[in-house]
Amino acid sequence: MSSKNQLTAKPPERAILVGLITYEQPEAKALEYLAELDFLARTSEAVVVKHFTQRLEKPDGRTFVGKGKLDEIAYYVEEHAIDIIIFDDELTPTQLRNIEEVVQCKILDRTNLILDIFAFRARTAYARTQVELAQYEYLLPRLTRMWTHLSKQRGGIGMKGPGEKEIETDRRIIRKRISLLKDELKDIDKQKQTQRKQREKLIRVSLVGYTNVGKSTLMNVLSKSEVFAENKLFATLDTTVRKVTYNYLAFLLSDTVGFIRKLPHHLVESFKSTLDEIRESDLLLHIVDVSHPNYEEQMETVSRTLLEIGAGDKPVVIVFNKIDLYKHEENFLEEETDKTPQQLLEESIVGRIHVPAIFISAKKGTNIDKLKELVFEQVKELHSRKYPGTVPFY
Repeated sequence: MSSKNQLTAKPPERAILVGLITYEQPEAKALEYLAELDFLARTSEAVVVKHFTQRLEKPDGRTFVGKGKLDEIAYYVEEHAIDIIIFDDELTPTQLRNIEEVVQCKILDRTNLILDIFAFRARTAYARTQVELAQYEYLLPRLTRMWTHLSKQRGGIGMKGPGEKEIETDRRIIRKRISLLKDELKDIDKQKQTQRKQREKLIRVSLVGYTNVGKSTLMNVLSKSEVFAENKLFATLDTTVRKVTYNYLAFLLSDTVGFIRKLPHHLVESFKSTLDEIRESDLLLHIVDVSHPNYEEQMETVSRTLLEIGAGDKPVVIVFNKIDLYKHEENFLEEETDKTPQQLLEESIVGRIHVPAIFISAKKGTNIDKLKELVFEQVKELHSRKYPGTVPFY
């Protein structure tokens, strides 16, 4: 970078995060959600300075947090030159407006932040159209607030995409744009359906899972492709489909967008066609980061999301990834045993699930051949049932 660019480069935005501890969201869960929000913020290249939490029975209808806590946050913002406050739940238009009257900086919520990351990560015209639709639908009821922000300060986190053009502050124009985007997606959906029909006679397998569990890395290993993979949330948005052949048996493998807790409704609606790839799959490989301290809750989030999109009845193989990073819990080793922590973990999990499962490390290559054999057997059986009398060997 030249010295001129170094002088003109905008410094990263300083952020604080705000979450609530409630009856439905106890302290341990609230802190974990804030840690995930922290990762989201850093994915957007913000510098997270501090976390704020408050115990309330439920979010305050006017300002999300209580008045005293909001005054404390406002004082901290002024004293420490904070650029953004990010709340760990979706704020109502009323809450946004009232918070802005007290705190003089940019206000985002989890939904807005995720939309911002999606806007940055979308690489194809299709993904960009889906994200833009979700942004406009989020923006419409908050239009007055958003323009107040933009009149003071343009750009930065939470301002990518539709928020940057003055003409789009008109509600009628935004509604028209939403309608046009929906029509565009319908046309693209028809093209996608045609493409999927052309793939008939091959079993379709989709990688699903929580964001940042290693789906794209595993996609690269299984298909010998070069799908973008990075240790950040939502590293890939666009569905990638590759033809894979193993033991002369061919099938289609898809890498799909990762799920996350509190996934914005706007995104689920906008990404329906992308999710069709999952709904129309014959087999799901549910990838789990077994090294994550709360991997079981992440599994529940994925299972719940699959039910919501109509894919809860699909055959599933659970792939516990990142076994090389797993650290045992102390109670596993209270009794003397010759078994490794990984072996003890496998025994404890396999006894509690009722679908095929395997423990691997996509990055290290651990048990990849066993995974290929397991997928081969599943695909072979599914093909014989779905396309009796045909042979899927290529």
